Amino acid sequence: MGIDKSLLAGSTTTLVLKLLEEKDMYGYEMIDTLSKKSNHTFDLKAGTLYPILHTLEKNSLVESYEKKAENERIRKYYHLTKKGKKMLQEKHQEWVIYSTAVNKILKGGTGYATV
Repeated sequence: MGIDKSLLAGSTTTLVLKLLEEKDMYGYEMIDTLSKKSNHTFDLKAGTLYPILHTLEKNSLVESYEKKAENERIRKYYHLTKKGKKMLQEKHQEWVIYSTAVNKILKGGTGYATV
């Protein structure tokens, strides 16, 4: 069973920020890493990732720079900014609150007092 694309859309930006917290990466490296770490649940297309990266860069959450790879090819790497780290912390906290609430409801409202 696949995951509903609307569920994926809400978390993709946070996942990209998290990847960049670990190290600077170029686009296809992010796509590959995200796919492997999620057991192929998050198989992003370049057409999905790059608009996210452009928005993050426009909002000063990431910065990009070019670097020559081993094969002499110039790659565009992305780096998480201080503002991006702060946003990641906020998004992570949001996710904890949201997922905890969803799990409580899915488990029948465990932990909620009834009157």
